[in-house]
Amino acid sequence: MTAGFKARAAEALADPVLKVAVERTAGTAETKRAAAVAAFEDFEAARTRAAAIKDHVIAHLGHYLEQFEANAIAAGAQVHWAETADAACEIVLDICRRAGAKSVARSKSMLGEEIGLPHALAEAGIERVETDLAEHIIQLAGERPSHIVWPAMHKTREQVSTLFRARHAEPHAEETIAAMAQSARRHLRAAMLGADVGISGANFLLADSGAVCTVTNEGNAELSVVPPRVHIVTAGIEKLVPSMDHAVHLLRMLARSATGATLTQYTTFYTGPKRGADLDGPEEMHIVLIDNGRTKMRDEGLAEMLRCIRCGACMNHCVVFRQIGGHAYGGTYPGPMGAVLTPALDGLAASRDLPQACTMNGKCQEVCPVRIPLPTLLRGWREKSWREGLEPASTRGAVRLWAWAARQPWLYRFGSRLAVRGMRLFGGKWITSMPLASGWTRHRDLPAPQGRTFMEQYRERRR
Repeated sequence: MTAGFKARAAEALADPVLKVAVERTAGTAETKRAAAVAAFEDFEAARTRAAAIKDHVIAHLGHYLEQFEANAIAAGAQVHWAETADAACEIVLDICRRAGAKSVARSKSMLGEEIGLPHALAEAGIERVETDLAEHIIQLAGERPSHIVWPAMHKTREQVSTLFRARHAEPHAEETIAAMAQSARRHLRAAMLGADVGISGANFLLADSGAVCTVTNEGNAELSVVPPRVHIVTAGIEKLVPSMDHAVHLLRMLARSATGATLTQYTTFYTGPKRGADLDGPEEMHIVLIDNGRTKMRDEGLAEMLRCIRCGACMNHCVVFRQIGGHAYGGTYPGPMGAVLTPALDGLAASRDLPQACTMNGKCQEVCPVRIPLPTLLRGWREKSWREGLEPASTRGAVRLWAWAARQPWLYRFGSRLAVRGMRLFGGKWITSMPLASGWTRHRDLPAPQGRTFMEQYRERRR
């Protein structure tokens, strides 16, 4: 994170193309999710069960990790443990070196982004091919993902067309999404089939069988990890579920919350490497189980965040995310879930502005399929930032002044009446400019108050 959050947010707000691109995707996702949820009988009860499944695993994490390891090894996989991001990258690189890998095909994995795997592969001189269509787009553009489900949602189709025409050997002839997808398929197919190693993430890890579940809409995960001789899985330890029954329930919640679909197009379970009678599959399967702060999160009041199944619903419905997009957040994970996770991963001092970038309207908690109390967790970071003295002196002084005024009822009422009536001097229904309010008016018009304070209207209604 080079520039601070406020600078990145200001840059994003000034970009009209970004707003169009984000709204196209997030708006469609919101509409489709609403329809999928309306057609799902007892969705609220299903959310409660999903949260209970995740809470149970988190509370008994050691038991399920041991069970998963034993069953994965029995199925022929090799299990590796990594406490940190650097340790995880070194394990992956060591496997690649022993396989003599010159190229790897990688299916989309936010955990890979979290641990810095793309950079580690590049520094080791190993060619990396991102096989997910959106990840392919941002790899060509030299950018980072801006969303955990749609990494290239900040790009318009017009921008993607220009990029493909410049970088593909056989670019599309027609300006249609289907033609552009065909262009990407031609570009990626040979790379996927010729890769020395396939790398994937995991949506779920099944403890009772040692199986790894991946979910995609393009089938790229299957082509990325089945043809190569070696398959490497990088997975956070919180991805565990007890059994197939639990995985299926969470898959139903994941698809509806992420894309509004009943089930994702390709849902695949991998249990060990190729066996003697199998016609295809990798000869080796390595599963790298990664902590990277997750145990600390569980032990320090963020256990509920470990429920997250990475559906992206919270950001699709977030009024802040839909104004500034994902890159403004600076970390691997954007939106409300990123505002909780980034301080845990990168430290609160480096990311204290993220928990502040929230209106606390509660929509993220309302749509979360595993009932994560995101506003509560964000308030917890705000309180910690205050306790540890991370807020600037100007902010602390302003809050103390406001607190003093709020304890003087007559002064607070007088100031409120004065402010509400004074604001009407700067506009009729909308305020386009006002002293000390540029943050509210620089990129939008501020609705002018009706002329009376809330308490004045409240007393009148009671009368």
